[in-house]
Amino acid sequence: MLHKWLIEATRTRGSAKALVYRDTYLSWRGLQHRVERRVQEFGAMGIAKGHWVGLMLGNVPDFAILTLALAKIGATVVPLDPTTGTRDLGLILEHAPLRALITRPRGGVETQQAGNPPSGNGAPPPSESGLESRRRLQGTLLTCSIYKQQRDSPGKAAVVLFTNDSSGEPKGVLRTDENLDQAAVQAARALDVTPEDRILTTVPLYHAYGFDLGLALALRFGATLYLEDEVAPKRIVKLLREQEIDLLPGTPGLYGGLAKLPTAKALKIKRARYLSGGSALPESTAESFRERWGVRILPVYHTTEAATIACDRKGLSPGSVGKVIDGVELRVADGKTPAGSDGPLWVRGKAVARHAIGAGQRSSGAPTTSVGAVDSSGWLRTGDVGHVDKTGRIFLTGREDHLVKVDGKRVALGEVEGCLESFPKVQRAQVQVITDPLGGPIMVANVVVLGKCGAEEIIDHCAKNLAPYKVPRRIVFCEDIPG
Repeated sequence: MLHKWLIEATRTRGSAKALVYRDTYLSWRGLQHRVERRVQEFGAMGIAKGHWVGLMLGNVPDFAILTLALAKIGATVVPLDPTTGTRDLGLILEHAPLRALITRPRGGVETQQAGNPPSGNGAPPPSESGLESRRRLQGTLLTCSIYKQQRDSPGKAAVVLFTNDSSGEPKGVLRTDENLDQAAVQAARALDVTPEDRILTTVPLYHAYGFDLGLALALRFGATLYLEDEVAPKRIVKLLREQEIDLLPGTPGLYGGLAKLPTAKALKIKRARYLSGGSALPESTAESFRERWGVRILPVYHTTEAATIACDRKGLSPGSVGKVIDGVELRVADGKTPAGSDGPLWVRGKAVARHAIGAGQRSSGAPTTSVGAVDSSGWLRTGDVGHVDKTGRIFLTGREDHLVKVDGKRVALGEVEGCLESFPKVQRAQVQVITDPLGGPIMVANVVVLGKCGAEEIIDHCAKNLAPYKVPRRIVFCEDIPG
């Protein structure tokens, strides 16, 4: 499906800009040419239809090029966070039978593979004994490790996007071609996307939010995609202004940083659709951004399993994520909950992925539907709790499980607390999420320590054992923690 979109965009948009990264760009014809070269290279490596291939890359052109080349082959693309820790990577690879893994030359993964298998609850990354070959992709610094195919793929999918399940463990959501097409069409209809749009993606492409509202939208409708792998507020504003960016999928943290810039002049962009997803958008952030830049932020409700669910197209309802978009059904609990009353949120639609992999996934014959799973009628139990008012606006008020969202990524507080308490100098720990009025949600750890201990020591310990987004931003020392 993804490659078919490329063919159509090349036919209709040809010499128009397809992909822009820093000071370079590719036209649609140029992008297709690069893709064809990678298709031939993958064929020579033995990567074929049905194989799962991991991409451990950030927001760089190679992510798009390799994704499209794998799509043409008929392989399943498995985007992975380059900062994934050893334990989480082991858990992912326990359930995702990768035929190949493409990484940067530096960044931890190759070091882990080359050394002893990591300890912990998860399986180790593919070992050297399972390695068939390792080579550098032509003209790049990327390394492609090819592994022996030890088991069949657990399901048919075009893309497998990872998030965390209700216990905080990695969960791979299997997206089909139909899921991808419906997600793109529904979002484009809600946001009025056209081939003339310029989309800037600062949120990671390996994250469903960035993939769906960045790469997929641009490909499906022939829009120009601008990639940015550094969230530097001054640079982002320069791009917004000079390139007249129409569509910006962002997070409260991004907009908080932009709102803090000391000098600001209103952006004169006629069709600006600057989206905020991943976590609650503080009203103060939305108001400060509008005052400084003259653009209203539009909250969206998006999940890895269902793609875009709702959008506040006018950005005029503080606290709401807007109304359900066309093509999506939403109900509160069993559907009989009165307007304004909180309950678990369920959604249904053709964009909803029905299958997932991971240690915590229930079998299809389970008597109850777990959080993040789909029942026999196609309803997804999102895990979010909220209500719908009389006008149809959705308000998210909590979670059914113990997960929180920090800039769009699910975090299990229990996992972070366990990491803190594994540090010899920490006796007890409690983690909470607070909202910075301009910066969005951040994790704060309250700790009781044994003897003398500095905050830097504790944060360093977490950084060595957790993905960067799971590391507490602040340490508060306490004499006791109630409960």
